[in-house]
Amino acid sequence: MSEQLETRLFDELEQLPLIDPHTHINPHAAASETLADILGYHYYTELAHSAGLSREQIEEPGIGPRELVGRLAPFLEHLDNTVQVSWLVEMCRDFFGFDGDRIGTDNWESVYDSAAEAMAAEDWEETVLSRSGLEQVYLTNDFDDPLEGFDTSRYVPCLRTDDLVFHLHRQSTRDRFEQATGFTVSDSATLKDGLGRLFEHFTGHGARACAISLPPDFTPSAPDVAAADAALGRLEGDTEWTCDETTAVSQMVFWSLSEACADSGLPFDLMIGVNRQVYPTGVYQGQDLFDKRTSLKQYAELFNAFPGVTYPVSVLASTSNQELVSYSWIFPNVVTNGHWWYSNIPAYIEVDCRSRLQAVPRHKQIGYYSDMYKLEFALPKFRMYRGILARVLATDFVVGRGWTEQRALELGRQVLRGNVETIFGGTS
Repeated sequence: MSEQLETRLFDELEQLPLIDPHTHINPHAAASETLADILGYHYYTELAHSAGLSREQIEEPGIGPRELVGRLAPFLEHLDNTVQVSWLVEMCRDFFGFDGDRIGTDNWESVYDSAAEAMAAEDWEETVLSRSGLEQVYLTNDFDDPLEGFDTSRYVPCLRTDDLVFHLHRQSTRDRFEQATGFTVSDSATLKDGLGRLFEHFTGHGARACAISLPPDFTPSAPDVAAADAALGRLEGDTEWTCDETTAVSQMVFWSLSEACADSGLPFDLMIGVNRQVYPTGVYQGQDLFDKRTSLKQYAELFNAFPGVTYPVSVLASTSNQELVSYSWIFPNVVTNGHWWYSNIPAYIEVDCRSRLQAVPRHKQIGYYSDMYKLEFALPKFRMYRGILARVLATDFVVGRGWTEQRALELGRQVLRGNVETIFGGTS
């Protein structure tokens, strides 16, 4: 009974068209061109490196896509237990007609050729979107992105702000800022004027959010404007600031971004807890880890100061999920957001999903986002989450509480789709 119930709920959730509220898609090249675009995703390169393939073999300059896949393929045999390789097999079955259950040394070339043939179709991007059930895909755009040459009603802009908060000491960041806004940063006032111009540009192109990833040692606080102005006043080239100066500027910029979100009505996505370059000799994007020193207590002042700004919060470690649940339980402006990065495996998702559904108001939960770099990943990733969501709805709500299937489905649809529309402003 429970298994059949779970299947029925899953089948219904599979019919729901989706909005993916956080990706790294390039809207000018959203779909893959070769299997290397899929296997080049950092999940596979970092796992292959962990399994013994050297970084030099993976990142050799000028390596062709077929050669890269050929080098990675033997290591997939060490990784076939991972959920990431299950995504790969599922993609190859659904998109390329693969009928096996393992990809490796013996069969990678036929899979590569089948993928190349499918991806060569003129309507490949549309095919992937249709089969994946995607209506909209949210982006993470650099602050100086002109936001031109793509359909912003399908590929929705979001302002990514890491460089502004943490890299303003670099001349290249300030040059980009000046070119994008017309303002030269010399103090907090010129910085805020430029941010105002950026927000006008992004909201004018349909942006739905501002976003940032944050290290475990960052604490947003009401800024010391005088200290920030003193540091900004001595900018010249790539400037070496003291730790105190760096903190003063980062806190000032971050606080100013929250003020701009309050003025513009944009949610501010916070992805909290990434410790950069823990493994500096790792492959590209395979160098960062979470850090359990992170606490949302560091953000309490922020949440209290900006009650009108919605903060969808992602935590990098499942160990931080209980704290996130508690903050969303208490703070009206804190929203649980997806299952980020190292928490994005079924064992962690199920525990986190179950605790959120049991404790957090139902309209304050964004169930899932893909975090994908290529469109093909939406299908297996969202299918994974739907399966987990169906299981939790079946066991905890229909069987556990006596809800009707329809009532459980309404909750599932709200978490999967409805809340994305209400929190971020919906479809155009």
